[in-house]
Amino acid sequence: MQRITALILALAASTPVLAQDFPQRPVTLIVPFSAGGPTDVVARHLAQSMGRSLGQPVVVENRASSGGIVGTEAVVRAEPNGYLLLIHNIGMSTLPALSRSLRFNPATDLDYIGQVADVPMTLVGKRDLEPTGFRSLQQYIHLNQKKINLANAGIGTASHLCGLMLMSRLNLPMTTVPYKGAAPAMADLQGGQVELLCDQITTTLQPIQSARVKPYGTTTRERLPSLPELPTLSEQGLDGLEVTVWHGIYAPKSLPRHVTEKLVKALQDGLADPAFRDSMQKLGALPVSKDKATPDGLGKHLRQEIARWSPVIRQVEAYID
Repeated sequence: MQRITALILALAASTPVLAQDFPQRPVTLIVPFSAGGPTDVVARHLAQSMGRSLGQPVVVENRASSGGIVGTEAVVRAEPNGYLLLIHNIGMSTLPALSRSLRFNPATDLDYIGQVADVPMTLVGKRDLEPTGFRSLQQYIHLNQKKINLANAGIGTASHLCGLMLMSRLNLPMTTVPYKGAAPAMADLQGGQVELLCDQITTTLQPIQSARVKPYGTTTRERLPSLPELPTLSEQGLDGLEVTVWHGIYAPKSLPRHVTEKLVKALQDGLADPAFRDSMQKLGALPVSKDKATPDGLGKHLRQEIARWSPVIRQVEAYID
């Protein structure tokens, strides 16, 4: 009996020590979109920097699906031990309004680690599309409305939201073509299978700079430093279409506090890493401030964004229908 009691006491005493020794193996970061897409690009740069802080590799795993639902559900169902994380974008705040059969609540069924980066968006067309500027594009769409295919990265994604708002602002419905991520949507745009795409600059910058697509404007208030010659859509007469994509890191619900603290520190270290900041600058993205890279920062922002976009989406969908 004494031997058993001693063993129990020894295990009890060692458990907190072992629990604090996180991580002991690689951490997996789920990207619920296709490889090569904008969220994937941010994730892979961030994973390297976070891995250096954690002392273990952060491995990016793509689980592409429309709107990122499948990859998100995998994290919702996972054991809360810190070894499976999720990076999602603004689409997390649009899912409740766009997906009526959603089996999780983004605001309550995940733990928050923190925000990552804000990414501007651009409206681009296939290279041989006739209009040379946005004003002539509006006329072209009006005359060829049934022939225009507007691609997006999937239901609930930022490009889907941007497309809905574009159609609403122009009062010109178009045929939308959803893909399983921005990378295949961009591939078809460059191949001429679709006419238009509104997506994050992390997807569109290189195709724009290499003239593989035709740029029509940005969804920002001011011109982008990486594309100073490209006017904003607002400059060209389209008000009310300002969309900047934000990204956040999530974990399964009920993550141990010490694990959360280590992951938050790794995120903040990653965002401060000159290599990460340099990579984001080249892509036209902006890492968030330290106060936003926290559970409270992400949780508050997500709730605000859900409240902001849900009525907008319902209004736009009613218009489209």
